[in-house]
Amino acid sequence: MKTFGTLLVLFFISFSINAQEFKFEKETINYGKVEKSSNGERVFVFTNVGDKPLIIKNIQSTCGCTVPEKPEKPIMPGKKGEIKVSYNTKIVGGFSKTITIFSNAKTPRKMIRIRGVVTKGISLEKEKSLLSDS
Repeated sequence: MKTFGTLLVLFFISFSINAQEFKFEKETINYGKVEKSSNGERVFVFTNVGDKPLIIKNIQSTCGCTVPEKPEKPIMPGKKGEIKVSYNTKIVGGFSKTITIFSNAKTPRKMIRIRGVVTKGISLEKEKSLLSDS
């Protein structure tokens, strides 16, 4: 029984050492100030720093205004992957959204974030017509 316990502990240690894991370039993307209806797409870049393929099973956002896209194929060890996130910039005001990634990584649930402020924006054409006489 003691040998079985030792083998079990060694199995868990080797599993945790030889696991797939995310290493994100940024875990939070700050949009800063963006104008209403501007491009709300951003990309999170990550590397699989483990030694087995990383499979993203599902991605969820905190609301329907944020739409994440997961990679369809496994990310091989040492390779980079991307998670595209689109925020609906037709909604004026500040935002802070969390995207939850479910995968086969050592930490199976990972959270990344986006934040920023969508402003109404003023068209340069309107400003120009107000300043000129023609």
